[in-house]
Amino acid sequence: MGILNVTPDSFSDGGLFDTTERALDQARRMIAEGAAIIDIGGESTRPGAAPTAAEEEQARVLPVIAALAAERETLISVDTYREETARKAIAAGAHIVNDVWGLQREPALARVAAEYGAGLVVMHTGRERDKEADVIADQFAFLGRSLEIADEAGVDRSAIVLDPGFGFAKDPDENFALIARFGELAAFGLPLIVGTSRKRFIGHATGREASARDAATAATSAVLRLKGAALFRVHDVAINVDALAIADAILAQTPPKDR
Repeated sequence: MGILNVTPDSFSDGGLFDTTERALDQARRMIAEGAAIIDIGGESTRPGAAPTAAEEEQARVLPVIAALAAERETLISVDTYREETARKAIAAGAHIVNDVWGLQREPALARVAAEYGAGLVVMHTGRERDKEADVIADQFAFLGRSLEIADEAGVDRSAIVLDPGFGFAKDPDENFALIARFGELAAFGLPLIVGTSRKRFIGHATGREASARDAATAATSAVLRLKGAALFRVHDVAINVDALAIADAILAQTPPKDR
């Protein structure tokens, strides 16, 4: 999943793709490098980012979604927690809704996914709430509630992918513990997507600025693939495709009982 931020203030690429043509050029580049999904977001989710009005978010993402859908058959994801934006994005050509609040900011978004049969990425966050002390216990507490919301709205479980929310109100130790114990999340019985790309905890370990964290991101992708992750949300597609090719070659030689 290639990240396409059509925002002025995202933490590593804000302002780079803030016109439809620039965004399309970046989408084309990521598809050529191996992205199967393009995730388009119109509001920065970095810590401390100013909220974006729904109308502004839609003005940013909808023209890009419509143009990409008209040009390519690539799967398109919209990165939003808003019911209204999700509905309009699907009408414009999006196939997947990626909700960083795990359906718990606007639960009605789940009904949109159910109504249209859209894919749904349900992400864990530690923001604006009290967390469990144990990182895995907190995953099950939060995402368990998210899945209840999805079930109540009639979302088919086969449409859902879970995201443990690396970097979202998690300190470096929590993020690395989540990587170390990632295999425990298989108990959900659902595909898992990860978004470690250029995150602050990677900089904490490497000492590198956001724009120089792609190699370390690829290292986390390979490790998480070996631990069961199915999808990877990244800025630099090519380097992660190569890292995942190595991980998959290892998995091909690993007995099923040892995976």
